[in-house]
Amino acid sequence: MNTARHPRRLGAILATLGAIAGCALGAAPATATVQKGFWGPTNIDGVSQFPIYKDLGVTMYQMPLNWASVASARPADPRNPSDPAYHWPADIDFALQQSRQYGMKVMLMIVGSPPWANGGRAPQWAPTNAADFAAFARAASRRYPTIRHWMIWGEPMRIPNFMPMVAQRKLGQGLTARQKQGPRRYARLLDAAYGQLKAASTRNLVIGGNTYTTGDIRPVRWIQALRLPNGRPPRMDLFGHNPFSYRGPDLKKPQSDLEIIDFSDLGRFSKKIDQYLGRPRHKRLRLFLSEFTVPTDAPDKEFNFFVTRSLQAKWIRDGFKVARQVDAYALGWIHLYDDPPVAEGPVVRGGLMTFDGQKKPGYFAFKNAKR
Repeated sequence: MNTARHPRRLGAILATLGAIAGCALGAAPATATVQKGFWGPTNIDGVSQFPIYKDLGVTMYQMPLNWASVASARPADPRNPSDPAYHWPADIDFALQQSRQYGMKVMLMIVGSPPWANGGRAPQWAPTNAADFAAFARAASRRYPTIRHWMIWGEPMRIPNFMPMVAQRKLGQGLTARQKQGPRRYARLLDAAYGQLKAASTRNLVIGGNTYTTGDIRPVRWIQALRLPNGRPPRMDLFGHNPFSYRGPDLKKPQSDLEIIDFSDLGRFSKKIDQYLGRPRHKRLRLFLSEFTVPTDAPDKEFNFFVTRSLQAKWIRDGFKVARQVDAYALGWIHLYDDPPVAEGPVVRGGLMTFDGQKKPGYFAFKNAKR
């Protein structure tokens, strides 16, 4: 979940997409079920939302774990979750209790760094020492031993989410040395966290990369630049991507323009991921599609386009079809409800329900989607 997406910019870019010449990709056979993920509130006014997630068929509830909030002071024993500097959020404990009751997994996205770790800067700045972040990941895994899915930062190829970063200015060209600094800094962070999470439990699965449709550095350029000082790619188990789309999901559609990677580009993108990030004994990285949403009814706070409610439902069905075709590990949705109306300005309209709980056709499309 990424609160600083600047999604109207995404909508503006997506709205300019044109089809370019390219080879359409056919469907690949699916080999496993797709986890149904969801980003949404744990409760509203004290009422748990997990019965709704259960009805929707959600198998993996997703939520953030903010290092900056948990460890505002430097811990003396950073790998120890009982260190008095740590203040673990009660909302995660509630989510874990509810997820057990309703038969779901929980995924945590570790994000943000405290000032003591990043030179006194804002939380989107990477820590000076990747080992500090990795030690926190180890402590978190010990604090939440039943959690097996760990995402390392959300959409780090965006300047509002991750720094230091120098934006890609010219499309169609490789990154400059300065532009490669951000992805290489992230690569060290990811690899260090991978080592500590695996040391805590070999059953932990680490989700890395975590691109989205566009960004200050485009997805393919980002994965090309994800390199450790020794020239190798960072370790991860799954590659995260949020495939927000202006067009309906369909692998037969041509490549997007502007170096964008939307739902219809995932077949081609998977090959690029394996090309640049695969390892000799672990060549293939399955996609973890953490976030998807489509606004309905009217202009939206996040995107400058919208669709009918029936078309939202169709895109959900088609999204799950594509996820199965590319053998994605998971497909998640963000926004359970639309925002309530306000006197001025747009609101979020990408929920599966209206602000007052009316279920859209998309609710039933998500619920009934084949995994």
